[in-house]
Amino acid sequence: MLVMRFSRVGRKNKPQFRIVLQEHTWAPTGKHVEILGSWDPLQKKGSFKNERIQYWLDKGVQASDSVHNLLVSQEVIKADKIKIKISKKKSEENEGSAETKEPAEDKDGTTKEDSEKELKKEEAKEEDVKEESALPEKKEEEAPKEEKEAPTPEAKAKEETKEEK
Repeated sequence: MLVMRFSRVGRKNKPQFRIVLQEHTWAPTGKHVEILGSWDPLQKKGSFKNERIQYWLDKGVQASDSVHNLLVSQEVIKADKIKIKISKKKSEENEGSAETKEPAEDKDGTTKEDSEKELKKEEAKEEDVKEESALPEKKEEEAPKEEKEAPTPEAKAKEETKEEK
C-alpha cells in the first residue's frame, strides 16, 4: 500500500521535510516512489506538486495525518483536518512538577495518580487480611500453653499429694 508521508532531510536543529510517496513498510528516510513536495516548518514555507498530489490521492493513496493537515492548511486539498493525538514519552511525564502539568487521564477518566492510590489501598487491605488470618492461629496456640502454666485447683491438690508420698 502506498502512503504519503514526511521524510526529514534537514540538519540538526534545522528541520526540513520532503513529502514522499512510498510503500508503507519502507522507512521514511528510505527508498521512495516519488517526491511530491517539501516543507520548511521554521519559515512556514513549502513547495507542492499539486497535480501529482491530487493524482495519487484519486488513486487511493493514504496521506499521513500530519501531511493531510498540512495539505488542508495550504489549500492543496479541500477536506477537514484530522485531530492528531501525540503520546508523551515516559521520561517527559516523569520530569516537571505536578503543578505545571495536568495529570494524564485513562480511557475511564481516572488519572494515573488515582489508580496508584487505589493499588496501594488494595495492597494494604490484602496485608490486613493476611495479618487477621494469622492472629487467630497464634491465639489458639497460646491458649493451651496458658492452661499448662496455670493448673486448676484440683490439679494442684493432686500434685501436692504426689509430693507428700
